[in-house]
This record gives sequence, structure tokens and C-alpha cells, in this order.
Amino acid sequence: MAVSTTTATVTNSSEAPPSLLHQPKSVWAVAFASVIAFMGIGLVDPILKPIGEQLDATPSQVSLLFTSYMLVTGVAMLITGVVSSRIGAKKTLLTGLAVIVVFAALAGSSGTIAQIVGFRAGWGLGNALFIATALAAIVGAASGGVARAIILYEAALGIGIAVGPLVGGVLGNISWRAPFFGVAALMAVAFILIVVMLPSAPKPEHRTSIAAPFLALRHRGLLTVAITALLYNYGFFTLLAYTPFPLDMGTYSIGFIFFGWGLALAVASVFLAPRLQRRFGTLPMMMVALALFALDLAMMAAFTENKTVLIVGVVLAGLFLGVNNTLITETVMISAPVERSTASAAYSFVRFVGGAAAPWVAGKLGESNIHLPFWVGAVCTAAAILVLATGRKVLAHVDEHDPEPHSVDEALAVTAGDAD
Repeated sequence: MAVSTTTATVTNSSEAPPSLLHQPKSVWAVAFASVIAFMGIGLVDPILKPIGEQLDATPSQVSLLFTSYMLVTGVAMLITGVVSSRIGAKKTLLTGLAVIVVFAALAGSSGTIAQIVGFRAGWGLGNALFIATALAAIVGAASGGVARAIILYEAALGIGIAVGPLVGGVLGNISWRAPFFGVAALMAVAFILIVVMLPSAPKPEHRTSIAAPFLALRHRGLLTVAITALLYNYGFFTLLAYTPFPLDMGTYSIGFIFFGWGLALAVASVFLAPRLQRRFGTLPMMMVALALFALDLAMMAAFTENKTVLIVGVVLAGLFLGVNNTLITETVMISAPVERSTASAAYSFVRFVGGAAAPWVAGKLGESNIHLPFWVGAVCTAAAILVLATGRKVLAHVDEHDPEPHSVDEALAVTAGDAD
């Protein structure tokens, strides 16, 4: 879950471009909804343990909240293009918001862990529909050009990811149900704002094929990057879904810790990744970031009983993941001779669906040995480096490519990748 990193090119226009903050109300309505949607990624972290305690559920059962959400999001990424190309961006956006409102409220009303897991799956469908079209809506309505619109979109993504755990901790201190109801209420407000403020746009002339992402995976470069992401996502999902259990702290504390993680991720994506990429190259820097993340997980595995080590490990992971997520997203965009949106859908499908089992497996392993989930996560992340290394020849062109600053497809792929 990172913000796109490249810096917009300065235009040679004699007229000063309009202020970034001088935007139509419709843009701010979609941006507000985007912040709330991205908050949902880490919102449940602080309430995992309270849910388990109050509903008499094991860590592996509670971790299914992530598994169901990510699994459905990954599969839905294959159809969002098909849907939006037929009914238009605004209707797809509103459909996604409505689905989130309903399923978030149902999750808050649940009486069993199985019900919450099921409703989180529905939430994942709504989130996929929303994030697949939010960017297009902002770009279509914003003033000041595409690059500035994407900066706003990326800012919403970063704010949502960072603030989500904090909001979850504050509301979770009231009740584990409160974060779910809070999201439902805020999304309902966003729904009304978009209905009123966002003008309808014509339907796209080109209809997307559902088979295109599967055909794209025949290209070795794209498949290599997707499998790399699948493996390191195992470590990422382990960190996100399992760490609250050995930390064994209150909702406020967990919320602040993962707020630090989200903030580090956003900062690394915006400021560190582009500088490191220019100096060391894309593929070498990805391998270094993955190696550091694997070592970070190994440190957490060796000192799982030490809460200070776990806290430091979580925040550091944000830095490593922020750098890697941004660079791997850029690599996806140029890894195969297919449309960027198609590459993004194929990549998101593999990494989400393949990695969705990680939260449940980590919880299950942790029930017998608290160290084991982190060790397995470290090994999978190390395996990601090996997979990436095998594809260096077919990805050799990556470091020769001059990326387009703030491309729409790049920003969309980042969103898809980090609705994790």
C-alpha cells in the first residue's frame, strides 16, 4: 500500500499554472471519498485483538478480515475496467461507495467473526470499484492539468493510508464496532457529495476485455514482477495482520504504531524512492529494499517478545515498503508490451489473490509459535529477491526507461498495489 513518486515536469507556459489547491468542488468531493476509502486499509489493525477477545475468535480467524478483503479486491480488479467502460466512471464510483457503506455497516452490526469476514469481502468489492475510477474522476474534473490532479489523488492516498490506523485506534477505543460504523457514515457523506457535485461524463468509447489481464501474464517480465510482489506481499500481510497480536497493546497504541508505519511509507514513496532510483537504478534498489525488509522481519522473528523491537520493526518496514512499492509499480508499467491499465490489473490480481492467504497462515502459525510467522514472512521476502533476479535479463530495459512524470496509469497501479 505507496504514493507515486516521480516529479511533475515544469511546463514552459508563460502563464503561471493555477494553484494546486484551486480546484472545483467536485474534485474535493472525490478526494475526500478517496481519503476515507484508503483509510479502510489499516483501519482494522487496532481492533483485531479486541474483536478476537469479544467474539472468542483465534488470531487466524480474525486475520481472515484481511484475507477476504484482499482476495475479493484482487479478483474484482479484473472486472472493474469492464464495469466502468460500460456504465461510466461516476456510476461505477457511486456503486463502489454504496457497496462500502452497506458492508461496513453490516460488519459493525455483526455478531460473529464469520459475519465480519464475509462483510469485509463485500467491502473489498466496493473498494475495488471505487479506487479503479476515483483517479479518472479527479483527472476529469481537476484544473491545472493531469499532473496536478494526480498529485492531489496521491496526497489523498497517502493521507488515508497513514491516518487509517490512527482513526481505527481512536474509534476502536470506544468499541470495535465504531470504526466500521465510522467508515459507513463518512462514505455516505461522500456518496451524497459526489451525487451533487460531480458531473456525469460520457461512457468510454473503448470497452475493456476481461481476458486481457490473463493474456498479459504470458509476458515473462510482467509475470516475474507479479510473482515477486506476491512473495513479498506475504511478508507485508504478515506484518499488517499478525503483529498486533504479539504486541498485545491497547487500540490507541496500536493505532499510533501503524500510523507511524503509514507515515514512513508515504514519506519513503514521495521523497526517498525517486532519489534512490536515480542514484542506484530501479532493479538494484528494489532488491536492496526487499533485502532490508526481509532482515527487518527476521529481526522481529528473533525478538518477538520484545515490544520495542516490534514497534521499531513496523515503522522501519514502512520505509522499505514505500521505496519498493513505488519502484515495482513503475516496473510493472513497462514490463510488458500491453496497455498499462491491463498490466496493472494482471499484476494486482496475482499479488492480491496469491498473497491473500498470508494473514490466515500467519495467524495459524502464530497460535503454535509466535516467532514462526515472521520467519516465514522473511523467507518469502527473500525468495522474492531470487525471483526478481531470475528476470533481470527480460527486465534490463527498466533502468534505461525514462518514466513519464505522474502518468495516470502509474498512479492507478500504485493505488491498486497499495490498497494493501
